[in-house]
Amino acid sequence: MFKELFADDSDRGVSPVIGVILMVAITVILAAVIGAFVLGLGDQVSNNAPQASFSFDFNSTADPSNVTITHTGGDNIEASNLNVTNGSNTERWGGGSGTVSTGDEYSMDYYTGDTIRVIWQNPSGGSSNVIAERDAPQ
Repeated sequence: MFKELFADDSDRGVSPVIGVILMVAITVILAAVIGAFVLGLGDQVSNNAPQASFSFDFNSTADPSNVTITHTGGDNIEASNLNVTNGSNTERWGGGSGTVSTGDEYSMDYYTGDTIRVIWQNPSGGSSNVIAERDAPQ
């Protein structure tokens, strides 16, 4: 009587099919994770550009003309990761030491028509982002 209850062969093919589907799913997921890190997508997710605001105060009466850039809010940024450029000259904020936080200022010379940019360099290398930019007055 017990053999007759367990002798039903109609479900024998279900287990191998489910096993194959699970193996394929695991392989696809594993390949996607490995591919993301091999292509560097994992680094980009963990090292996003900081969110910070900067104001630009242009002084064209000085000789030479200069601009004072002020961190007005947002994330604190390591100075070693922050460059300021006027197009022809690039300088590290404050010589690259310390942390740039709200209220900190940096001055640099500029020429008519220059575009002043504050650029964040990813500490892991490879990528950079312009986080603030203004055109100098004509």
